[in-house]
Amino acid sequence: MKHKSYESSYATKQVICASLKKLMAQKPLEKITISEIMDDCGMVRQHFYYHFEDIYDLVRWMFQEEAVSLLKRQEGALLWQEGLLQLFQYLQENRAVCLCALNSLSRPHLKRLFFSDIHAIIRRSVTQITDFLGCSDDTEPEMFTHFYVIALAGLVESWLLGEIDKTPGQLIQFTDTLIQNQIRGAAVQLQEQASDTP
Repeated sequence: MKHKSYESSYATKQVICASLKKLMAQKPLEKITISEIMDDCGMVRQHFYYHFEDIYDLVRWMFQEEAVSLLKRQEGALLWQEGLLQLFQYLQENRAVCLCALNSLSRPHLKRLFFSDIHAIIRRSVTQITDFLGCSDDTEPEMFTHFYVIALAGLVESWLLGEIDKTPGQLIQFTDTLIQNQIRGAAVQLQEQASDTP
């Protein structure tokens, strides 16, 4: 059971976050001030610092709670596709806010917001796949993970910028087919290597 003070703190963070999202749909992030956010949600400026260090900390919390959590709910190798579909749908529903973040923050800053969490999720899925295939080289799961994280980040960014004219469902189907083909190819390669071994 959650403590009441925690619930109150979380609810306050959500209210502050809602005000930030409203402002992000109107102008660039660098033109939004803490005073504007707190005026919009009817709180004094000082209350912001009870919950966040700065606006970037608030942005990180927002994506952590609303976007990354969608992937965390579906961490298994057979379930992450559903989490990814939900992530795309979240980006679609919050396109103005996400474009504001994409255009206002540096790419390294955005990478720091997402990389550790998405990397951990993809790593667990890749480890399950490579364990199933019997890959013994410890570097392979890390290389697979790094590849998928970079590819996924690029795909999401291009789609968000309108460079890819596909629905979230089509993108998930493409990604899933790509990964499944790679798994099948790796399995065949391992079988050929095993049969060649005297």
